[in-house]
Amino acid sequence: MATPITQPLTKRSQVVSEKRMTLMERIYLPAIVKGMGITLKHFFRLRKATVKYPEQLRPMSPVYRGMHVLKRDEQGRERCTACGLCAVACPAEAITMVAAERKNGEEKLYREEKYAAVYEINMLRCIFCGDCEDACPKEAIFLTDRLVPTDYTRGTFVYGKQWLVEPLDPALRVDVSKRQPKAVAEFKKDRNFAHNR
Repeated sequence: MATPITQPLTKRSQVVSEKRMTLMERIYLPAIVKGMGITLKHFFRLRKATVKYPEQLRPMSPVYRGMHVLKRDEQGRERCTACGLCAVACPAEAITMVAAERKNGEEKLYREEKYAAVYEINMLRCIFCGDCEDACPKEAIFLTDRLVPTDYTRGTFVYGKQWLVEPLDPALRVDVSKRQPKAVAEFKKDRNFAHNR
């Protein structure tokens, strides 16, 4: 009976060479000396690697992904329409929401006919990847430069709308302009698109 010919399914496998080690590689001494040199170089470095938080704050990158915010539009209405794309895009399944229909008289609160009556993010599951931000067609959710507060109990890390929706006062709104690419910022200036009205 002939043996079947096995072929790899992918091209990721590599042939391992069985090269013999040299004398210097076998005694490990040069590698140890090299490693000790790197350690001593960092040991006598004058620049401190730590900061005295919270008195001293480390400068953050402009695209740092911190705590989420649910944005309002220029008229103070919630942008989120509870479409669920952020929850579907979330690889950690940290976002849950319950949609509701807008009633008469609530036009000043919610931008569209549907809104998120319940919107929760489990901060213990969130990996701050930013997929929710990318998936949102209404630019309702953004990750900000705010740090998530610490706590001793797990239950307090499920953030609802009272934590996530930005305040009505325009002076207290969260600036997310650094998180938007230049092309998106230019697109938002054009009022001919229904998205920007």
